[in-house]
This record gives sequence, structure tokens and C-alpha cells, in this order.
Amino acid sequence: MDVRVGVRVEGIVQGVGFRPFVHGLATGLGLSGLVGNDARGVFIEVEGPAGAVERFLDGLRERPPRLAVIDRVTTRKLAVSGAAGFVIAGSDASGERRALVSFDSATCDDCLREMRDPADRRYGYPFINCTNCGPRFTIVRDVPYDRPNTTMAGFAMCGPCAAEYADPADRRFHAQPVCCPACGPTLELRPAADDPLHAARKLLADGAVVAVKGLGGYHLAVRAADGEAVAALRARKHREDKAFAVMVPDVAAARALCEVGEAEEALLTGARRPIVLLRRRPDAALAEAVAPGNASVGIMLPYTPLHHLLVTEPLVLTSGNVSDEPIAFRDADALERLAGIADAFLVHDRPIHVRTDDAVVRVFRGRTLPVRRSRGYAPEPVPIRSGPPVLACGAELKNTFCLSRDGRAFVSHHIGDLENYETLRAFEEGVEHFRRLFDIVPEVVAYDPHPEYLSSKYALAQELPTVAVQHHHAHIASCLADNGTDGPVIGVAFDGTGFGTDGTLWGGEFLIANLRGFERAGHLAPVPLPGGAAAIREPWRMAAAYGVPDDLPVADRPAWDTVKGMARRNVNSPLTSSMGRLFDAVAAVLGVRDKVNYEGQAAIELEQLADPTEQAAYRVAFDGTEAFTVRGADLVNAAVDDVRAGVPAPMIAARFHNSVAALIVEGARRIRETTAIGTVALSGGVFQNMLLLERAVTGLEDAGFTVLTHHRVPPNDGGISLGQAAVATARSQSPSSRSPSTWR
Repeated sequence: MDVRVGVRVEGIVQGVGFRPFVHGLATGLGLSGLVGNDARGVFIEVEGPAGAVERFLDGLRERPPRLAVIDRVTTRKLAVSGAAGFVIAGSDASGERRALVSFDSATCDDCLREMRDPADRRYGYPFINCTNCGPRFTIVRDVPYDRPNTTMAGFAMCGPCAAEYADPADRRFHAQPVCCPACGPTLELRPAADDPLHAARKLLADGAVVAVKGLGGYHLAVRAADGEAVAALRARKHREDKAFAVMVPDVAAARALCEVGEAEEALLTGARRPIVLLRRRPDAALAEAVAPGNASVGIMLPYTPLHHLLVTEPLVLTSGNVSDEPIAFRDADALERLAGIADAFLVHDRPIHVRTDDAVVRVFRGRTLPVRRSRGYAPEPVPIRSGPPVLACGAELKNTFCLSRDGRAFVSHHIGDLENYETLRAFEEGVEHFRRLFDIVPEVVAYDPHPEYLSSKYALAQELPTVAVQHHHAHIASCLADNGTDGPVIGVAFDGTGFGTDGTLWGGEFLIANLRGFERAGHLAPVPLPGGAAAIREPWRMAAAYGVPDDLPVADRPAWDTVKGMARRNVNSPLTSSMGRLFDAVAAVLGVRDKVNYEGQAAIELEQLADPTEQAAYRVAFDGTEAFTVRGADLVNAAVDDVRAGVPAPMIAARFHNSVAALIVEGARRIRETTAIGTVALSGGVFQNMLLLERAVTGLEDAGFTVLTHHRVPPNDGGISLGQAAVATARSQSPSSRSPSTWR
């Protein structure tokens, strides 16, 4: 007996070949009906024998296209119509928008084979794509995901492309960005050349800096083995020390430069293609200036056809901007802003709608640990509790924003540091785009209570109910949401600085927390931050604040006595419990770094210095019981004693790391004794330190704790917006249950 069933599919089901997949599945089972896109996702009507319909539904759930993510499949019975054939219906843009947008996906093997085949009409074409790969998020203007709603709207399909688009048996059936050399985007080199690709490769071989228009913006490229070219790029870009990313042609080239494990290879070769931080080989053929003072290198594989054609050897491929500015993505702006950096521009005429930096990840215990969540990951949602629509505005540094509703949190691509007008404008444009794309009208705005954050000022100007979420609570809530749990947990939030509820700058925090609220259970003993922001830029000031003796080399600074006096008299020296600043103090004592050129540089180089075979640790005292303090000065003093005793700096650096891991375990034990909470959540930028993270997790697990770490969003401030959204959602459901006494 025939039946007819209406099917609703929600999730990432547009722009991933879902309609062609449904068409093939239905016709293969001899079923009739239709499939189409609408503002909610994909709608299907399928008719035929009951057994065949059941097999269709099983196949729908179990064998979707590789880029599809199915959140929900719902069905309803319909009256049998007796109509023959299965068709793709026209898209319906009416109604509330619930459709999800796919991330930009790396070029698939089928397209690469065609691009490399001299007999194929797309041979050597740098914009080849199909339903399984190509641009998505960076070109979409609106939903449903159809060509008129993308930046491909201006490219009319030629006859052969239109035939592929309309052929159910073709891989490009309803592939929205489908194109070829006759009808699609074209490549151009400025200054002009007959063969732009060949000329660009020649320029790179000769040591030039070439600006390359990619998926989400412009990159700056030089040969990674050319020391003079890399140095020139650093000087022109005003990027003194921060490591450059390197694109290599294949996995073999990655292995020649770095140690690549199984999990790292899966990330390098997967559809998302992030930059993966890998340990550099001692004999790697890379200029020292690629990653000065850093044992790790960020490696990525080509993810666009243009990259595959251009990258024949390792190339530095770094964001197209001057240091601290957002990546350039509009052509006129890029040509103006990068004119003093690039010797040539390799451009194309497909507009980029959303500027999107490359994502950066590393592997921790076989799982992804995001450092920067952006291209290849955004705008894939993170599941959270259902609640009212929320706009979470994030932090000041490494900013992301988050819009949530109906149990989905859409964490934005990486925006950057909100320290100039261009980045703030990118933030505001991004919020408006996400609001329109996902049809979210916020009813609540969540923000960081720091009074000077531009993201917070934006939040308070929205004329909506607001929820202030303390910075370190947001870190822990982010880790909870990342792991799909509400808590309560012992939250260890270690970072640079965040505005505390007592008006001081926190950053070495032990919290008892769930999504609704938190209690400060312990922290590093506060010390002065002499000169405020100047102490963040100059780590030696933190050595002075911690009372390092005047006879050590670190004290050989003209302003040493002045800074020590400022700290002693609390002049322009706000108090801070920051773990990041404790790392700075020890780095300065060991002569690692006096002045930083990017955030966290001293701590990163201290980690690089540490001897991983050293197991010894320093003793550190805990004061108090209910809300204990940890004497960070004990660790500084112990490091000073070892310096005087002639202990090698790598051993001292390792002992310091071991000590911080040990104090994490001891702090968690103390809280467990009074609360019986056995789960610890680790969050904050300090937990990007892999040596510390590994030793802390090992110590906690050996002590019987369950440990939560990040794997969907970064532990740094890039994850703050998700935590804010999760807290605002939880408080909307239980606004009166924020006291820790109600959690235990």
C-alpha cells in the first residue's frame, strides 16, 4: 500500500548537496514527490510503498552528504496524490529563517582531478567547485542558500554549467556557486600579466611579497624558506615576532617541516582546513623569522583551487593587514591598505561578503583544541539550552560575538581586538549579518561588565534588557557549554586580566560555578600592576611588583626603582590576581622577555624554554579556607633562588610549570572537601599552554577528578561570547537560583 509522507529536515542542509542527495535517494527507491529549500531548511514530500518510504527515511538520517549536519528530522502523514516522478521544487523564502549555513569547505578530490586533467573544460580553473566543496559562508548574503542570495549572483551560468546544474545525475546538480572559465570569476595579477598564476609564482620565487585574494580576505605570501623575503614582510607589516602561518602543498611537505600525528593529519586534510599548530623539526627548511623563538609552526594545506595551483612549495600565508588591523577583504580597501606591503596583487572578481580569518587549532589528547575559531568552523552552531534570543557581545580582545535561540548558539568568526574603528565596524557589520541570516531578534544582551570594553559599550547602547556576565564566569560557562553540561563544577579560570566583582583585575581564579552563577572560592594573592597596561607590555614590571631583589639582572632597568616605588605606594598600580602576569614575572626573572610585541608572548616563550623532562616543583602556600589565596610570590622567590644557585633556565621554567599544575590540583582538592564537587573545568588563555594543560589534567585525573577542557570554542577570550550567551539563557529560566547554596 502506498503512503505519502511530509518530511522536514533541519540543520546544515543547504549548500551541501542535500537536495540532489534526496533526489537520488528517492528515485533510486522508485518514490515520487518533491524536495526544496525554504527559510527553515529542507522540505520533502515522498510517496510510494510503505517499506520503500521507511528505507528512504533511514537513508536520509544515516547517509547524508559529507558536509551535511542533520539536527532534526520530523515527519507527518499526507494524503496520497498518485503523482508520478520526483522533482526539485522552487525555493520558498517566506517564514521565519531557521536554515543553517554551511562553513566554507576545502576543494574535494573530484574537483581536483578535473582541475588537473588537461582534457577537462575546467583544467587549471582556480574557482572550480561542486556540491561537496567550495565557498559557502563567505559568499552568502541571505537564505535560502540559492545563487541569487550569494556573491555569485552576478555570474550568469553558461549553457554547459546550466546543464550540469539541472542534471540530477551530475555532481553539480543545484551546486549554487557552479561556474567555469566561460562564465565564472577570473584571475588577474596587478601589475598585469598574460598568465597571472605563472607570473605570481615567478614573483614569489624571486623574493617578492604577493597579496592573494582568498575565501575570506586577502593573504600576504612569501617563500617560507627565503629569510630576506620573510624579514621584509615582517618589517612592512609591522609584525615583529608573532609567528606566521605556512601553507604547504601536501602532507608530505608538512611532515618535512613538522611532526604530524594521526589527529593532526586528519585536521590538515579535512574539509575545514584550519591552521594546525605543529612541533617544528630541527632541520625544517624554514626561515628563522617565520616563527622566531617558537618551537611550533602553524601549518595548513591548500583549501581553494587557487591555493592548489599557486602553492608548489611552503609559503608564508598570513592575514592581509597591517598589524592590529582587521584582514582586508574588499578589493579597493585591500589595494589601498596593502600597497605599502605587497609588491603585487593576485586578485579575482568574486566578491567576499564576510571577512573571515583562517581558523587556528591544535591537538590535545586526540581532540581539537581551538585557538581561533573562524573559517571552516563558523557559522556552525554550538548546542546550548533553549531560551529567549540572546546577543552576547564577547570581550575586548580576540573578540567574537554570539547570537543564540532555540538551543543553538551561533558563535561568530574571529573578529579580533576591538581597539580601532575598523575592527569595531567589522564587529557591528557581523552582528547585523548574523541577525539577518539567522532571523534572530535579540530579547536580551549579554556583556562583560568591564566599563571600558567597546563590546560592552555597544551592548549597553542596544536599549534591550541586559545581563552582565563576569569575565571569568563567562570563561567557565563557555567550557560548560562546550561540553554540553550545566555544572556545577570547580572552575579554574587563568588568563591575563578580567574585571572582577570587587573592582580589581582578576585572572588566577578558582570558582564554584554553574551556568547561572558563581562563587569565588580561591585566587592568586593580588599584586600591584605598576603602570597598568604598561605592565602588560613590559613583563619586567611584574618582576618588580613581585619584589624581585635588586641584584638580579632583571633589575638592571633605568626605571626599576621608580616602578618598584609605584607598586609599593599603589600609584597607578591596580591590584591583579592574574596568572598571566605571574608567568610574565617569572619569564622576566629568567631573562626570557622584557618587552612583548603581542599578547602572551612572554608566557609562550617561557613554555618553549621549559625542559619537559624536569619533574621537580616548588612549594607554594595557601592562605585561608573558605576563600583561599595562593601565594604566587612563593613561585617567583623560588625561581629567584634557583637563578642564584645557577640552575639552568630550562629547569626553572619547567619547575614553575609543574608548580602551577600542582597548585591547580591542590586548589581543586580544597574545594572538593567542602563541596563534594568532583568535576573541574579549565578555561582562560593560560590553558593554551600545552605543557601546563597536560600536567594539570594528568594531576587532576590522578586525584580522581573529571576534567572538562575546550574542543568547540577556544579557552581564550574567543570563547567568552558563548559563555555569556549560556549564562544569559540559564538566568532567563532560573533567575532566582544564582546562590551557590542552591547548587550543592
